Amino acid sequence: MDNLFEDLDLVKRSGIFANREVLRPAYIPENLPHREEQIKDLAGILSPALRGETPSNILIYGKTGTGKTATVKYVSNELEAMGRKMGSKCSLVYINGEVFDTQYRVFAYLARIFNKRVPMIGWPTDMVYSEFKEGVDTEERCVIVILDEVDRLASKGDDALYNLSRINSELSNARVSMIGISNDLTFTDLLDQRVRSSLGQEEIIFPPYNAEQLRDILSERAEMAFNESVLEDSVIPLCAAFAAQEHGDARRALDLLRVSGEIAERMNSPKVREEHVRQASERIETNRIVEVVKTLPLQSKIVLSSIVLLSKERSKKRFSSGEVYNMYRRSCSFLGMEPLTQRRVTDLVSELDILGLINAVIVSRGRYGRTKEISLSVPESSVQPVLLEDYKLKPLANIKIRTQMTL
Repeated sequence: MDNLFEDLDLVKRSGIFANREVLRPAYIPENLPHREEQIKDLAGILSPALRGETPSNILIYGKTGTGKTATVKYVSNELEAMGRKMGSKCSLVYINGEVFDTQYRVFAYLARIFNKRVPMIGWPTDMVYSEFKEGVDTEERCVIVILDEVDRLASKGDDALYNLSRINSELSNARVSMIGISNDLTFTDLLDQRVRSSLGQEEIIFPPYNAEQLRDILSERAEMAFNESVLEDSVIPLCAAFAAQEHGDARRALDLLRVSGEIAERMNSPKVREEHVRQASERIETNRIVEVVKTLPLQSKIVLSSIVLLSKERSKKRFSSGEVYNMYRRSCSFLGMEPLTQRRVTDLVSELDILGLINAVIVSRGRYGRTKEISLSVPESSVQPVLLEDYKLKPLANIKIRTQMTL
């Protein structure tokens, strides 16, 4: 059998892309448009590290795609470069809270960075913490631990943050500071007051980009990413407009531009056109929905399934929280599961709202008080097949007759 790729010209260079990697999230550009203020603030807070002093801990807030991680990594690279020039030992260690989401994993990773042989599982946590302390304190230096998605780590407990916030009192040579990056402005409510006050010594807010700012970002990247004259004039403004609707998400804008180019490339088009952007937008949105729904906890999937069922069976598209809870209870009964309380289901509805899968708004009914009205924010056709891939929810494919009889 011939190889699948034999018919493809793997040597020929793309007619569309000069370097598509500059459109990926991992790429850190030399210039970050419209983040000059945040760069200056961050550099000012971290500058004591170059003088052998301990910088304040920092919390950085902002929605997804507002340049938080890119800015921190950019300033980190600049700080380390200046430290080498000045002979000042500054180390910045980046940790993703989605991957290293427990105290053990955080300190095991840090200990290994500083040449300690620590397994990723199996030791008592206090022993791992001691190994990290011993490893980091072997010489005079300033270590700044960057905790991206710090809210994920905090949701499992604040022990790691507490230990990092007090570690300097146990060190003789090194100094340790933290930078926490989060999309959630309220996550510190989960923390002990001592950790909260220590971690939030300085705060930097990253506002969403507007459409004009996104055009500037895309224009700079497009010059490096694409061959000359392959983008139609409408492509960058359209990508920026789509992303501006999604809370000013630069990551989405860059993904849109890259996928638009890839679609044009696969279609052997000499140019990236507006139609390619629209196709890319549909594809990215579908992929996002699939990934988000697949990773939901089971009870959240049941709540979402209940809203889908209501949308299919009723002529209206907005439902009260009571209607959603009644359908949820029927779904649990159909699945042979014990339902959660209405208060807990209300919390799950709020989480689905934050994820953008539903829209939940509080409306006033005059003398009858206020209620929450809930509707789907994504197409039923995109959600239901993904939900039914979970074998535990497959019986819900047959609930239609039951709902017709009981509603």
